[in-house]
Amino acid sequence: MKTILVTGAAGYIGRHVVKNALDRGYRVIAADFNFKGVDERAEFCDVPLFGGDADLYRKLGSPDVCIHLAWRDGFRHNSAAHMKDLSSHVTFLNTLIDGGLKDLSVMGTMHEVGYWEGAINESTPCKPQSQYGIAKNALRQSMMLTLADSPCKLHWLRAYYITGDEVHGSSIFAKITQAEQDGKKTFPFTSGSNLYDFIDVDELANMIVAASVQEEINGIINVCTGKPMSLADRVEQFLRDKNYKIKLDYGAFPDRPYDSPGTWGDPTKINRILANDTCKRA
Repeated sequence: MKTILVTGAAGYIGRHVVKNALDRGYRVIAADFNFKGVDERAEFCDVPLFGGDADLYRKLGSPDVCIHLAWRDGFRHNSAAHMKDLSSHVTFLNTLIDGGLKDLSVMGTMHEVGYWEGAINESTPCKPQSQYGIAKNALRQSMMLTLADSPCKLHWLRAYYITGDEVHGSSIFAKITQAEQDGKKTFPFTSGSNLYDFIDVDELANMIVAASVQEEINGIINVCTGKPMSLADRVEQFLRDKNYKIKLDYGAFPDRPYDSPGTWGDPTKINRILANDTCKRA
């Protein structure tokens, strides 16, 4: 079986990706600076990713596949860290490629696109409106240019609205969970009318691993459901599923004018990958 390197292994998405890959029977090298909550079946590696070591590929276990999830301040979309760290990500990935990496998957985001109404596919123009989106989009453009004539395959995995594992997340669902635990009666909310592409983090992890270990479908791959749902409906469902007593205070916050009334991913590629996924979880 292939050896998979997962960077950011202890992060919100990373710990789920590590477990999924291990359940499929792969050898997994988990790279991070701490490993709290990471599946102990993985091989832990704390070699610094951004130190500029030319022998980094070998020191990281000479993996067949790298799933690059490491990213600082992912929930703070206008953090200065996004642009500050960009060149380090480029250097790190190029070092792996020069070392002999054959398959590279990088976590992308709908925020690369910016404002868009309707389905997003690989041809949708990108005009990011946050530092996070700008940095991710620049990394994607750099990798696509670098790997255009390379034997290394690129899977740019574009994610949308992730739910689940509220303990480790920073989404509205995590905030509602905290408010419920604090005994709050209401939670300030917008109109909730915007449509989003919601996906549970475990389902997302399965898509990430499935897309990363195959070589037939490359480039931008939306890891999503393709089924838009209003924020209000999804949060109300969440409250019912969790049996929470807290109520939404609709209209407490105005809808942001720069948020699309509805945007979601085109799942054509990921559906094809999942249909041909021959190494499913045990």
